[in-house]
Amino acid sequence: MPVRALVVDPSAPEAVRAADVPDPVPGPGQVLVDVSHVSLNRGDLNDARSGRIPAGAVLGSDAAGVVVRAAADGTGPTAGTRVVALTGGAFAERIAVDAAALAEVPAELDPARAAALPVAGVAALRSLRAAGLAPGKRVLVTGASGGVGRYAVQLAARAGAHVIASVGSAPRREGLARAGADEVLIGLEGLHRPVDIVIDGVGGPQLVAAWNLLAPGGSLQSVGWASGESAVFPPYATVGPAKSLTSFVIDGAAGADLAVLAGLAAEGALTVDIGWQGTWDRFEEAATALRDRRINGKAVLTPAPQP
Repeated sequence: MPVRALVVDPSAPEAVRAADVPDPVPGPGQVLVDVSHVSLNRGDLNDARSGRIPAGAVLGSDAAGVVVRAAADGTGPTAGTRVVALTGGAFAERIAVDAAALAEVPAELDPARAAALPVAGVAALRSLRAAGLAPGKRVLVTGASGGVGRYAVQLAARAGAHVIASVGSAPRREGLARAGADEVLIGLEGLHRPVDIVIDGVGGPQLVAAWNLLAPGGSLQSVGWASGESAVFPPYATVGPAKSLTSFVIDGAAGADLAVLAGLAAEGALTVDIGWQGTWDRFEEAATALRDRRINGKAVLTPAPQP
């Protein structure tokens, strides 16, 4: 039996359309999951238009749902377990997921919020870890009103860092002080003291400015490029005391980190902000709102009823 999914179609609005795809056949180490919620990332919009995902392939990475068939090799959760997953081809009514790529959703956590954790939450957690997060560090988070940014602010504050949240406009400052930001800035205006860590989701000229603010021994993690603009470094910008600019990608199974994030969210120690929610027949609306930066936090979709 086919299942409904959101697939890449370069001729469609936002290069995505709903279509029937074959019911997935899980491998020995995979569980079969009925999907209840998915979360949309800016990277998904880029993937749909860039050619990185071929036409006809299922889009998406973030999903939450219920296991309907356990893995044949005995790994992973049993049937009936609520789970959250970070996996390719997530935007379908039923997906086959590697057992190592998912985590159980605690009873206290709503599945819509669980679905909003994978890409943004894991990117925030791993980039801060790679940058050497520690108590007392000065951490600058650019694009702080988006999915990765809001998680990075909270996780850095929870670790005892001094957190500086940078946003593009005044309305996007909302909730960041409550999330743990010690300072909330529009752009980098007023920031003159060096920082130890930068989690940058903006790219372009702001990445260059953030690099110039980085203290010796500091780390800038490039997790996104929302500006779409070029970053031009002036001569000798990279000559001087050692510091690093590191490209970032989520690599390897995310199950263990998803379990950490889901646990924190269930305890109320990590707030999941959902700025848009609806069925995936409204995908174009969600994509436009996300691209135009009209969403603070995450966009979460549920499978639409079949026509």
